[in-house]
Amino acid sequence: MRLGIPHGWRLPALTPSRAAAALAGAVAVQALPFLPVPTVMPLLVIAACVAICHRYGDRVPLWFVLGFAWTIVRADGWLDARLPVSLHGRDFVVTGTIGDLPRVGADGTRFEFRIERAELDGEPIALGGPARLAWYDDAPVLEACSRWRLVLRLRPPRGLVNPGHGDSERNAAQRGRVAVGYVRRSNVNAKLDDGAANCIDRTRAHIVAAIDRELDMGTAATLLRALAVGDQSGIVEADWRVLRATGIGHLIAISGLHVGMFAAFGAWLARRAWKCWPRLVTRLPGPLVEAPVALLCAFGYGLLAGMGLPTLRTLLMIAIALVARFARRGSSVPQALGLAALAVVAWDPLAVLSAGFWLSFAGVAILLAVTTPVGDERPAWRDMPRAQLWLSLSLLPLSVWFFGQASLVGPLANLVAVPWISFIVVPVTVAASLLLMIAPALGVPLLHLAELSLRPCWWLMKTMADWPFAQSGFPDAPAWSFALALVGLAWLALPRGVPLRGCGVILVLPMLLPARAPLATGDFSVTMLDVGQGLAVLVRTQDHALVYDTGARHPGGFDVGEAIVVPSLRALGVHALERIVVSHGDNDHAGGVEAVHLAFPRAAITAGEPARLRLPAEPCSERETWSWNDVGFHLLPPPSAAGKGNDRSCVLLVSGPHGSLLLTGDISARIEPAIAADVGTVPRPLLASVPHHGSRTASSAAFLDALKPDEAWISAGHRNRFGHPHADVVARYRERGIRLESTAFSGCLERRFARDGGGVRRCREMRGAWWRFE
Repeated sequence: MRLGIPHGWRLPALTPSRAAAALAGAVAVQALPFLPVPTVMPLLVIAACVAICHRYGDRVPLWFVLGFAWTIVRADGWLDARLPVSLHGRDFVVTGTIGDLPRVGADGTRFEFRIERAELDGEPIALGGPARLAWYDDAPVLEACSRWRLVLRLRPPRGLVNPGHGDSERNAAQRGRVAVGYVRRSNVNAKLDDGAANCIDRTRAHIVAAIDRELDMGTAATLLRALAVGDQSGIVEADWRVLRATGIGHLIAISGLHVGMFAAFGAWLARRAWKCWPRLVTRLPGPLVEAPVALLCAFGYGLLAGMGLPTLRTLLMIAIALVARFARRGSSVPQALGLAALAVVAWDPLAVLSAGFWLSFAGVAILLAVTTPVGDERPAWRDMPRAQLWLSLSLLPLSVWFFGQASLVGPLANLVAVPWISFIVVPVTVAASLLLMIAPALGVPLLHLAELSLRPCWWLMKTMADWPFAQSGFPDAPAWSFALALVGLAWLALPRGVPLRGCGVILVLPMLLPARAPLATGDFSVTMLDVGQGLAVLVRTQDHALVYDTGARHPGGFDVGEAIVVPSLRALGVHALERIVVSHGDNDHAGGVEAVHLAFPRAAITAGEPARLRLPAEPCSERETWSWNDVGFHLLPPPSAAGKGNDRSCVLLVSGPHGSLLLTGDISARIEPAIAADVGTVPRPLLASVPHHGSRTASSAAFLDALKPDEAWISAGHRNRFGHPHADVVARYRERGIRLESTAFSGCLERRFARDGGGVRRCREMRGAWWRFE
């Protein structure tokens, strides 16, 4: 029996297999549509911890149970902390601290705010945690770390649900965000104090201000801000396109490679300094000094970078390796990775929702597997092309799973950009940033040197981003296809001489193919995307595709066309778009048209109000009819009585052997009789979009009686400020037995008009998860 430990009990051995089992338990929770009996999970965590400390109970399955139960405990804690739906749109008086660096835009300032106390109607309420806020119009200068008392209009972090890979609700769960909202005008709003004097975010803000003073605002300045302190707020969309197309975005976001590089620099610095006192080596071995200095340098750079979740994960991995070195204990690569994964799951099990978690761990594992082993005399630089190729190939399934796209020029671009940015631009930028605070005379020249060193690399990246097929989007595919792809890539990585090694490529193919059943001649499908308060609809036949309206472009820079419509089209397997129909010129219908046209430049544009668009478009002034795969399309122009705005909406009628679709834009009751007469008799069933998002000025009783639609869909924002759909409008549809669906509650809506078309598919049901709002 060991001293102090009863017989039969011991501290568990943290092996790679046990770490993998705990990680698998955390991942298994993310596949659940709801959390199973969360109230008993704390007891299960305690029981599992006790069991694994016993010599007869320490089994790998128990580690799975521990990871599973612990993740549910943390997930349930976040669900309890987030703002209830019943309090959506209420005004709260809150006290809290500004976190990270506020982002100043044309329409206001966006910032992260950690709520410490909250009141509703003068009474304290249990609400605390991170919130994402906006301060519009007359926003004052907001400083990081300062404490404020604010009147906030808050709502739960409920997002839009569409085909593709963006999921703001999952992102809120991973970040622990409890609410989103904006600051109301009030005399109560006041700054309480500047916050902690040693707040690192304030130092980061001073560095950003110094860079802005010395450099002209442009791509170089914004990229250097990102590399120095992790501030990506100034990077414009054109630059993000270059980063995505070349696959080097991981370098601009403070990457694990950069943190590891500073740890290596710390170890080298300690080694060189230790050699200055040879006698000390006999008393204290060099590795015992190198490890803490290396960790200190990595931690310092992590603080400068804002200590985001990816940085924290990298620091955990480095800390485990350095602690093992400091303790003079050997540690294999699988063991180090396993311990780091176990530490992350113990600290924050919801980190497995993040793409960065998987990309960082997989990237480190792949690099260690394909690079030269320690002790090999071959130069390490010779492994760089092979390592970069395998890194790009191996991370392809993860990139497609999380982002739905991959850079085809990424291996070549990273081969140039990784050493250039990591070993030249980043060290000079960080040194310049620190010197700007303590010795500006030295920091300014270094900053300009960093800018000069970045320019040729960025020019090359922009050139590569313009190459044909630099970036490719992939359709949604089932989870099993990604598992097959990972097996296939592992098969390809087997040593030379293994029989049929090249057959691993076959297992990758299902991931690249659409998972949806093809349409036959005469069939068509409709997908109404969830774009909030706006409209965007995809209509497809066997060989053709059309988009009706493209959602809004908001003043803050959020473009629905770019962020939702284009990724959704890629996820649905749309590679070519023949036509874009913009009903009229209002922003919530036409704001995203430029982004959609940029992604599909060959698509012809037809608009009810072409003069209000910033792109050339054909007017919808006369009835136009065409046929795709035996499906008829009819553009119904606004009647002569139509004035400006909503009544100029171009209406689209689609009819096939198995039913019809009517897309009505924002027409009002004034011109509905003319549209109904123009539609006439159509094949049934008839699905119609509810005019003007359910406004009381449309969907007249006469219009519904004339059309007699079997089903109607509403595209509206959840609890939008316009009150759409109006209660009277909903009542008119229900009185006539017309089935109503709304994107506000169902997410995107899909239906096939085919012999075996089936019913409506709702994205919130298809993409169900425990973090999803009902």
